[in-house]
Amino acid sequence: MSQLSFDGDDTAEALIPARPSLKKLREAAAGCKACPLWETGTQTVFGEGSAQAEVLFVGEQPGDREDIEGRPFVGPAGKLLDEALLEARIDRSRVYVTNVVKHFKWKPQGKRRIHQKPNWREIAACRPWLDAEVAVLKPRVLVCLGATAAQALLGRDFRVSRQRGELVDSPLAPNTIATVHPSSILRAEDRDVQFREFVRDLEKVAGLIAAS
Repeated sequence: MSQLSFDGDDTAEALIPARPSLKKLREAAAGCKACPLWETGTQTVFGEGSAQAEVLFVGEQPGDREDIEGRPFVGPAGKLLDEALLEARIDRSRVYVTNVVKHFKWKPQGKRRIHQKPNWREIAACRPWLDAEVAVLKPRVLVCLGATAAQALLGRDFRVSRQRGELVDSPLAPNTIATVHPSSILRAEDRDVQFREFVRDLEKVAGLIAAS
């Protein structure tokens, strides 16, 4: 498999298979070196879910647990997302989850690995993988989880705090919406309140699925 070295302008575009499927994309992404994060991440963490999924959830990047297991949204934030989906009555089998960036960016703090926000060069380098996932899935609803995903997909001026839960025009999907990342709920003092608001956002997603 060909691999890319990062010189500031490279992206993963050259690694995208000519006739992509989720399986082919996942296999190709495993060898991606389009940005420096492959050097510190344990492995590429590609998206996961059915090729027939109607809803695509996009987060920022894998966390510590995801980096270890090689699967997205399997850590505490992922478990909270699963709880919210259950509350909103969204069938998990109708959902595909992925991230804007496919490697874990972190810095050491004692024995812990502390999350670091990816920069725009890293996001741009990884973007072809996400675009390919969208092209294969053709989701009815795309949900941006958190500011990084929302700004990467909807523009740098997008503010989740002002526009969460609102339908946004986007060529990526017939219905596009942004809400908070579940990790922010875990950090909140009023966690129960924030969780209920998150569920309300997902209930809007459930309504969009039912209407489509």
